[in-house]
Amino acid sequence: MMKVGIISFAHMHAYSYAEALLNQDDVEISGIYDSNAKRGRNASSKYSATFYTSLESLLSSDIEAVVVTSENVYHREHVTAAANAKKHVLCEKPIATTIEDAKAMIQCCEENDVLLQTAFPVRFSSAIIRAKAIIDEGELGDILAIKGTNRGTNPGGWFNDKELSGGGAVIDHTVHVVDVMRWILKSEITSVYAEIDHLISEKPIDDCGILTMDFDNGVFASLDCSWSRNDAYPTWGDVTLEFVGTEGTLSVDAFAQKINVYSNDSGVHWSFWGDDMNQQLIADFVEAIREKRPPFITGEDGLKAVEVALKAYESSNKKSSVHM
Repeated sequence: MMKVGIISFAHMHAYSYAEALLNQDDVEISGIYDSNAKRGRNASSKYSATFYTSLESLLSSDIEAVVVTSENVYHREHVTAAANAKKHVLCEKPIATTIEDAKAMIQCCEENDVLLQTAFPVRFSSAIIRAKAIIDEGELGDILAIKGTNRGTNPGGWFNDKELSGGGAVIDHTVHVVDVMRWILKSEITSVYAEIDHLISEKPIDDCGILTMDFDNGVFASLDCSWSRNDAYPTWGDVTLEFVGTEGTLSVDAFAQKINVYSNDSGVHWSFWGDDMNQQLIADFVEAIREKRPPFITGEDGLKAVEVALKAYESSNKKSSVHM
């Protein structure tokens, strides 16, 4: 039986990952630590796990791995503490709020010979996987350009506090799509131009952003990474990609496996029937530990993605393109 701990339920994805862990064979959520004791005790009761009042006590228990879903600014502290305790780590995105922190986390995990996986579940979307296969097979010819979106609703709470989040919509939503673009193209971004603003939210945090990016293979890409959905929008999910190639075009919607349900009482909502990307993310993490192999999505992938987001902020401040 693999015993896994969860560090903080600050991020809403912690609940999805916990449910996914419970669906894995021979895996149990053994312990939970949360600096918010009430939240942590509630989660411990929900998932029949031991609540630990300190991080050290959780990490000194017989768990084999942890899922880090704390506020972004605490990722370095929690990941390095887990690595030093010889626990494998799945870290919520963005991996960190600075390049220095991300590199320190990767180095610490390497030195302690533990896995560090970044939580980018969109790679497990069957639509995204199929798009990569079509492009790898050359059906679109040479890729010339990509248009991407990751739009959603402002999550509220600590996401609107830059001291805890590292930024708003741009750092929150850029990383998912940049990771998918890098993975599909097998290419790195060389420059970023961004226009970022606060236009919608009550709190003074960036909620709208448009990025344009150049890849080292000549591809040009754009990305709308905004919190532009209103509270009544049918669901939070939105990751789309449009590829333009010399032999054709391809449109991908990672959350299109749904039914639109219309009601006189509640308007419209989406009944999603498709891929459980979080389940597959957790399954890969567990399998990587058992098979003693690198995870599908590494800490280095997390670093590359957050670097683009941070360069986007730099570009917006300078009002010019910046190089990676």
